[in-house]
Amino acid sequence: MSDENFHPGTIRRLDGGYEGRLAHRYAHEPAAVWAMLTEPQHLAKWLAPGTIELHQGGAVRIDFGDSGIVIDSVLTAFEPLKVLEYSWSSGDQPQRPLRWELTEESGGTRLQLTVRLPGDEDAAKACAGFEGHLAMLAAALEDVPVRFPLDLYLAARKHYQASLDA
Repeated sequence: MSDENFHPGTIRRLDGGYEGRLAHRYAHEPAAVWAMLTEPQHLAKWLAPGTIELHQGGAVRIDFGDSGIVIDSVLTAFEPLKVLEYSWSSGDQPQRPLRWELTEESGGTRLQLTVRLPGDEDAAKACAGFEGHLAMLAAALEDVPVRFPLDLYLAARKHYQASLDA
């Protein structure tokens, strides 16, 4: 993956934290993108093995295996084929809300991911990581196996850090 494939989102400081907004367009209908966000057999292709109970208050569990990171959360917003929101955290960890919003567009779907993080965390790293996973989502939608795109991650991290430093 090269830098020309990187279309950065925005990142900004908030009182006590950060907010990143990443938008990607996929040439697939919302139902296909939704399936990738919610179905265990698809989550594992671009994010990590996991399950999401598809109702308000439903359990969210995503296990990144070797890294030791396990997300154990609940859906705080849910609208089928349109909105998923849960925290990228477990137990007593600080809340890190993720909001996935799908909008049908001519010939595809626009996915808006909003990431909120506490002020003592590396927001550039987090947004860059999600950029990598959203690129992997594009490959998964095409049924193409792909590894995490390290070059894209590094370019994204540099971009987001420069935005915060400006």
